[in-house]
Amino acid sequence: MRRIVLLLAAFFIQMAIICTQAQPITAGQHTRVNTIYGPIEGYQDGSIFTFKGIRYAKAERFMPPQAPDKFTELRQCKVYGPQAPQGESLRWNDSNSQTDYGFGNQFVTEPMDEDACLVLNVWTPSISDGKKRPVFVWIHGGGYTGGSAHDLPCYEGRALAEAGDIVTVSLNHRLNVLGYIDLTGLGGKYSQSVNLGMQDIVKALEWIRDNIALFGGNPDEVTIGGQSGGGGKVSTLLAMPSAKGLFKRAIVQSGSTLRQALPEQRQAFGRAFAQELGQPATAQADFSRFTYDELNHAVTRLSQKGIRGGFSPVVDGTILPQHPFDPASPVSKDVPMLIGTDFNEFTFDISRDMTWEEAEAAVRQRQGEKADQYIAAFRKAYPNAQPKEMTYVDTGFRAGAVSQAAAKAAQGGAPAYLYLFTWKPESNALGASHGMELPFMLHNVSLQREMTGASEKAYKFEKLISSIWLSFIKTGNPNVKGLPKWEPYNAETGVTMILDNRCEPRQHHDKELMELSRSIW
Repeated sequence: MRRIVLLLAAFFIQMAIICTQAQPITAGQHTRVNTIYGPIEGYQDGSIFTFKGIRYAKAERFMPPQAPDKFTELRQCKVYGPQAPQGESLRWNDSNSQTDYGFGNQFVTEPMDEDACLVLNVWTPSISDGKKRPVFVWIHGGGYTGGSAHDLPCYEGRALAEAGDIVTVSLNHRLNVLGYIDLTGLGGKYSQSVNLGMQDIVKALEWIRDNIALFGGNPDEVTIGGQSGGGGKVSTLLAMPSAKGLFKRAIVQSGSTLRQALPEQRQAFGRAFAQELGQPATAQADFSRFTYDELNHAVTRLSQKGIRGGFSPVVDGTILPQHPFDPASPVSKDVPMLIGTDFNEFTFDISRDMTWEEAEAAVRQRQGEKADQYIAAFRKAYPNAQPKEMTYVDTGFRAGAVSQAAAKAAQGGAPAYLYLFTWKPESNALGASHGMELPFMLHNVSLQREMTGASEKAYKFEKLISSIWLSFIKTGNPNVKGLPKWEPYNAETGVTMILDNRCEPRQHHDKELMELSRSIW
């Protein structure tokens, strides 16, 4: 027996020597990239090279981000990095989350860290073939207070990189009180302590500019995109001088943002925040010793006292000189845009059928004296709709998208293409809800089966929708084979492309419905 063991051991040693001689470069070396900050190692997933948790910046609490430290020892970048600190109720995978639509990622286990969360992930078809591929940078949703680049299974960038021969990137950044409080009213060292989460994203885009060629990407062909809060961040980046030139195209999905907060209220809240923590409302304030929970408790106490600030970007006059699209910022005049929303957004259970009488009764209760006009406008806009659809059609997100497209068109610069996503899963339980387009445009229906139903029609639709997004990422034009001609939006024609099993361009089809809903929004 011992002889057999020794013979087997000798055999495997010999085979190891032969393999080493035949393949002098190990698998690990095949997935190493020497970034300008130091060497990192990822892994190969089929045909796609994957790098996760790459540090793109560092930051002290409430301070603007800085370039990361350089390093010489090889760093492993094979797992997602930390998320930005946030309350459990704001995370997709929490059962009490207000944003848990029933298809959240139940396996998100990344830790939370306010400095180490400044990480990004890269998926690329090659790191050694010399090609310069278009780059798509995905910015997660969750408003400005929650979320991460790994919130949902469909956020995985591998499939889109493979389907489109592009480089996909996703990133984390500081959120809520850590990323969006305005402390500039304290002066001194806090003079740039505003829009910190947005400054983080700019730093990530700078890292991409300086390093993405090493991953087979073209730094001159970058498209940024985001949904919900991510769409708000994209809208804001389009008005930030520091972001100019770091991307060429932009996609806003259910997050069109025309205006941001003004500094007067936010600065006052920042001063009150310092005092609530026992600090002077001056540059001498020191927040370093407080835990994240203690910072949040201070915010809660202020709210209970009627002092509210909110956490979102601020028109501070420097980092964000003006409202993003009121009017459209000249910073992004030459940036083409793809803008759109989902048919019913935040109405999720649409499984109950209704008669027209029941639907009209519900509308009369909600709309009062405008009910008859509203019903007529809905039937004109959507003549083939089911009765129940009249009770949950979105007019808020849609109104913002139309206004953003109109503001963009009024510039007379690069075009804006407007869409309305109306596809519904065959189960008809969710409808065209907030985020329903995500698994389709990211080519990840297989990773979000509980959301899409993963039917044959869903997979067929995935090919069309992902091809539209890929066409825009590559050319700035969403027109593809199998799609009716899609004209850019302008005030005269008001073209919106209806994205469904049967796609159709329509002109100002819901203009009357939007006008009747204007007072609500």
